[in-house]
This record gives sequence, C-alpha cells and structure tokens, in this order.
Amino acid sequence: MKNPIYLDYNATTPIDPHVMDAMLPYLGEHFGNPSTGYIYGFRAKKAIENARGQVAALISARPEEIVFTSGGSESDNHAMIGAALANAHKGKHIITTRIEHPAVLNTCRYLEERLGFRVTYLPVDGYGLVNPEDVRRAITAETILITVMHANNETGTIEPIEEIGGIARERGILFHTDAAQSCGKIGVDVTRLKVDLLTLAGHKLYAPKGIGALFIKNGIQLDSLIHGAGQECGRRAGTENVPYMVGLGAACELAGQTLSEYGTRVKNLRNRLYTIIVEGIGKDNVRLNGHPEKRLPNTLNISISGVLGEELLGDIPEIAASTGAACHSGSTEPSSVLLEMGLSRDIALCALRLTLGRSSTSEDVDTAGALIVERAKCLAGA
Repeated sequence: MKNPIYLDYNATTPIDPHVMDAMLPYLGEHFGNPSTGYIYGFRAKKAIENARGQVAALISARPEEIVFTSGGSESDNHAMIGAALANAHKGKHIITTRIEHPAVLNTCRYLEERLGFRVTYLPVDGYGLVNPEDVRRAITAETILITVMHANNETGTIEPIEEIGGIARERGILFHTDAAQSCGKIGVDVTRLKVDLLTLAGHKLYAPKGIGALFIKNGIQLDSLIHGAGQECGRRAGTENVPYMVGLGAACELAGQTLSEYGTRVKNLRNRLYTIIVEGIGKDNVRLNGHPEKRLPNTLNISISGVLGEELLGDIPEIAASTGAACHSGSTEPSSVLLEMGLSRDIALCALRLTLGRSSTSEDVDTAGALIVERAKCLAGA
C-alpha cells in the first residue's frame, strides 16, 4: 500500500538520512559514558561538545549557552519554572499570550495553582499577532518573566519577538521564546531577537523525537529542573543521550546550510497548494488563517466554508494532515488558537493545517490540492 502524502511537518519531521548517519556510531562503537576518564568517555564527550557548537551556530549563540534537554516541553518547563523560582524574590508576575503551546500554557497554570505566581494572558489580533504595546502595558513592578512563542505551530504566524525583546530588556525582565516551530524554517538569531531563553525541539527539524535544547544567555540564573550529578555544567542532571545529541547537532548544521534554499522552495510549494485550492473551490469559500506575510514559509492554515476539517481529512486517506496542533489530534473541539483570533466556532471547525517540508514535491502538492478540492466540493454539496 502506498503511503499517504505527508502534509504534517509541523507535527513532526522524519529523521534526515544525514542525521541518522551521524548518530549510528554512537549507538554502537562509540557507546561510552561521557563522564568516564578514558577513551570511550573522551570520544562521547567530544561528540557532545561538537553537537553543542552546531546547535549554537544555528541560533547565533555561544556553545556554553546551550543545554541539551529531552525536547521542547522540557525546555519550556526548565526556562519558565527555573526562571520563576530563581527570581521569585523579585516578584511573582509572568506575562504570556493566549495562543501559546500547551507546554507553556500548562506550565503557567502550574505556576499559578501550585506556586502562587500571577500570569497575564494577552490577546492576539485577527492574524494571531500579539501587540508589543500590550506587553509593555501589562508589565508591573512584580513582573519577572515574559514568554511569547516565536512562530505559532497552527497558523505559522511569526510574532514580533524583537520588539518585545527590546521592551523586556528596557525593563530588565527575562524574556523567553518557544522557537520549536521556527528553528530550521526561518533564521533565528538570539542576539537580534533580544531573548534570554529560547526553546528548540529536535523532531521539528529532522532530528529524533526526545531531544531538544534550551538556550540560556550567559549570566542568566535558573533553578535546575532535574537534580542529580553535574552533567550539562550542573544545569541538567542525567547521563547524556549522546546519539540523540549528536543527531540534533547534525540536524542543526544541516538546517543552517540549507535554510535559504529550503525557505524559498517550501514557500513556493505552499503558495501553489493554496492557489490550487482557492481556484478549485472559489476564493469566497476559502479563508486563510494567520498572517498572509509574517508566516512560516511551510505553513498553510485554511478554513473551507461548510466543510468540517476532520470530516474532510477523514474522507481523504491519501493525505496525512491535521486540523491543528498534533497534541489536540482527534479532538472534536475547535482550535483554541483560532478562537482567540476571533474566528467563529463554525469556521474554526472547518480548519485544515497543511504543512510542507524537505521531502515535499510539486507532484505531492498538485495531487493533494486536487484531492482536497474534489472531496470538499462533494462534502459541501452533500
């Protein structure tokens, strides 16, 4: 049986063959514990530090500012809980947005409910953009942390992180961004963005699931999330997952080398897919969700009038895509992100999230677009 056309690269990416090749020696011959004082350990330690440098290079950071984690959720938790606990003596107020990933929103709720912090959840406009001036107005003398995602995982909308970073820096407030969806898709420079903490997830950029990184700007103090021995310079205990760290490093290096080419190619494919659907169904029947320009090059989120997204995808087994975030897959509830953008419940339930990647082809796009048009017309006329 032929595999369906994969259009869910924002949910996860396959491991790139180059990444797999880099990992394999550390799953076999080079199996040593990096903390040991002989050749097996030395080789593993050297591989980790090389990978740390590769991750740092992708986001224009210093190698010593990179801490390896188990993925995006752990990085978000470490950044937020670590910053909150380390700075609670200064205040207990945090600012975020209503459209963050659950790894951020649920961590905020934990900090509120269990540790007594107060969180301001800022609204977004119809494109999914937060207003930097809303951030400025929300700051109080008690504010110790601002956390705003770089790019939304559902709509691809890119937030004004640089402006918010400038505001945070003026007021001496720590600033964290979840860049799990943007790293490897667009340029990410921690200095330009003015962030103190940044989350990166391996499985969003062709590395394995279960590996990620947290950028911690030099001089920033966080409470540790995992306690034990002194790995990761005492910031994250646990025997290092050497093969996966090597894989993340290789994936970051590859992403940096191919970023410009990737962005142009997938943007063209995304626009082609949108054109096929709009021309086939009619412009008045297709709503683009998210910003038309300030958006990840691979991401297309649309609502087709009168056609439920889950019903449409269920009727097209030839396509593997989603109606929203992978963590909400199978839900009959509309996307909370789209509702926060002002979409009605009915229009939000009609959403499709179609995301392209490194392996996407024009043939995939043409076939998928034609299938969506055909089935949507059938369902709308039923």
